[in-house]
Amino acid sequence: MSSNTPASEPTKTAANHLRFHRASLHLGSVFGDGWFAQKAEAFARFFGTPVFLIAQTLIVALWIGVNASGLVHFDLYPFILLNLAFSLQAAYAAPLILLAQTRQADRDKALAQADALHRETLAEAAQQRAEQAAQQTGALLTLMEQNTRLTELTHQLSERIEALTLEVHNRVVSAPKPEA
Repeated sequence: MSSNTPASEPTKTAANHLRFHRASLHLGSVFGDGWFAQKAEAFARFFGTPVFLIAQTLIVALWIGVNASGLVHFDLYPFILLNLAFSLQAAYAAPLILLAQTRQADRDKALAQADALHRETLAEAAQQRAEQAAQQTGALLTLMEQNTRLTELTHQLSERIEALTLEVHNRVVSAPKPEA
């Protein structure tokens, strides 16, 4: 079976399902695809998880509980060191979150362009199939008309053959018989 047969098309397409994304593979992220950019994005994504929120809440509650109870005295009320820790976290979290959003926007743009190209290709293929169907329908109508004419001609010829056969038969029957 050749590779151009319709039976091989699904396999060919399935193995090549990201072919529309290849055009944007050469585009690098604004922040690069290096170790730092990937780790920074992963860390920024971690900020929005329930694990982070629960862990931060537990740490803050423990911090306040330990300092308010008087077990230790490294950050007494109004918890200036805790506020400094939150400020430091916010100073790093905001740029990391913006970095993650920018990288995601770049990926979304590349995917949207690939999807638009894919939809355009599908539309062109559908148009070609519609044109082929119209051509095949026209050819089929032509063949049906020719078949109808041939059937009518065959019917006329059959009637003519029958008339000639009857005429020949009548001549043979009515012809004088030779005397012996």
